[in-house]
Amino acid sequence: MMTRVVALSGGVGGAKLALGLSDLVKGESLAIISNTADDFEHLGLLICPDIDTQLYTLSGKANSDQGWGLADESWRVMDALEALGGETWFRLGDMDLATHLWRRGAMAGGATLTEATRGLRRALNIQCDVLPMSNDPVRTIIQCEEGDLSFQHYFVRRRCEPAVRGVVFAGADCARPSDEALAALASPELEAIIICPSNPFVSIDPILHVGAYRRCFASSPAPVIAVSPIVGGRAIKGPAAKMMAELGFPVSPVTIARRYSDFIDCLVIDEADAESAPAVRALGVEAAVTRTVMTSRDDKRRLAQFVMDLAKGGDE
Repeated sequence: MMTRVVALSGGVGGAKLALGLSDLVKGESLAIISNTADDFEHLGLLICPDIDTQLYTLSGKANSDQGWGLADESWRVMDALEALGGETWFRLGDMDLATHLWRRGAMAGGATLTEATRGLRRALNIQCDVLPMSNDPVRTIIQCEEGDLSFQHYFVRRRCEPAVRGVVFAGADCARPSDEALAALASPELEAIIICPSNPFVSIDPILHVGAYRRCFASSPAPVIAVSPIVGGRAIKGPAAKMMAELGFPVSPVTIARRYSDFIDCLVIDEADAESAPAVRALGVEAAVTRTVMTSRDDKRRLAQFVMDLAKGGDE
């Protein structure tokens, strides 16, 4: 089956649109390239937060209240670990631990991260493909006033409190896109490349820094459409707006358009930011305005349909 749509995504916000797309683009005709620069080793396990958020969301098993982790989770292992004086700042639920243990076993047996992810998504009965951006390790380092922090230490342990001065992707210079991701992007039936509403600095930029991804997007005959994660001067989820301001950028969809202007054809912005559309177009990027906030499954499906309609229009 040929890939028809490729989506780039980070965690919670991107997974919402990915779920909507999965309702419209069936089976492996949809491939989601997931950020892996948030991954880290913890308690002897490889933790892949963005990949797992995609898997749990697409399988219908995610905790819908918090957007990450599993519904009906229990915490007996963490409670026991805490009683032993172990590290529990990054809490792993009992069922979530099963995912990490399965992944470790698969990779210890010689599977790549891509192969292990495919095994997990098939076990979870997910029909679309979920592809790590690379099988090579890339790690996000947040440069702060107090020194460098690995992403999860900044995001979870420090709750995004330190002011951000820069972002570095350790290992990106040596990493290469997975063969499976490149094959999806080279599909002759590709209809669209969609940048989900994910943090541009720590979810999408890591992908863009690996290999020839950025050039691949820029040269693709398929339309490239991004959805802004900024709505009315705020990020719906996560620290994107805070990071944007601390790095000296206006908290606006125009900043998103400027960062992606060399390879996207259109930026989808929320109705609350309609006045930004002329400034986006001045950058040579088309602007499309709709409601982008996704709270229900219908919202996710409606936004996915809007983006797909744009893509079809772009082929005409």
